[in-house]
Amino acid sequence: MVIKTILISISLLISSIGWTQKQDIDIFKTKNGTIQIQPILHSSLVLTYNNKTIYVDPYGGAKMYKGINAPDIILITDTHGDHLDFKTLDSIDTSKAIFILPEEVAKKLPKKYGSEMVKLQNGQGVHRLGFFISAIPMYNLPEETNAFHQKGKGNGYLLTVDDKRIYISGDTEDIPEMRALQNIDIAFVCMNLPYTMTVDQAASAVLDFQPKIVYPFHFRGKDGFSDVEAFKKLVNSKNKTIEVRLKKWYPSN
Repeated sequence: MVIKTILISISLLISSIGWTQKQDIDIFKTKNGTIQIQPILHSSLVLTYNNKTIYVDPYGGAKMYKGINAPDIILITDTHGDHLDFKTLDSIDTSKAIFILPEEVAKKLPKKYGSEMVKLQNGQGVHRLGFFISAIPMYNLPEETNAFHQKGKGNGYLLTVDDKRIYISGDTEDIPEMRALQNIDIAFVCMNLPYTMTVDQAASAVLDFQPKIVYPFHFRGKDGFSDVEAFKKLVNSKNKTIEVRLKKWYPSN
């Protein structure tokens, strides 16, 4: 019995270590290659295409990025610590990275990071390393000065990778700019209270802009995790053609 308990403990430890080192990787074919997308933690993910690697909101410490190529581009959406995480930035190799970020983030980011800093306002875009990256608004509704996220201070992002369009919501509610998106192949949509939006709001917005594939992410809120299974049911009850992919974004979810 003791031996069995020890073996189970070792197995759980190995599983835990494996989770921090290697997540599920989804592969998407494009016209001229393949995109690899790897969930990391919370709203952090890694995208790879043509031997170029993009980190989105690196978070969670060096162990989360073990075995992953150093970033060529780093996208940061917001100044909050789960998006602009200096502990993680200090622990990974950012020496060749181009940082793409809002002005508010640039004010807080020391010049020691990266090879280039590109500041984008909402609606602006930039070509780098074969990608076109545009900044999409992200903010709370109603628009108030005491909101967690005010319009113009943070960026969601729309990435054009070969013939694919990938939307990353940042911290937002179901704003008109999200609902008006078109021809989105892959979307990452947040849902956590009180900081962003409810599961119902997220599903309603997704049903409006109809991405081909949607990942619910950034769903840890003040009172625990949002119900992503309910999000999937809400979306697919009205549109079965939208593929909702549920991933393990947290060790305990």
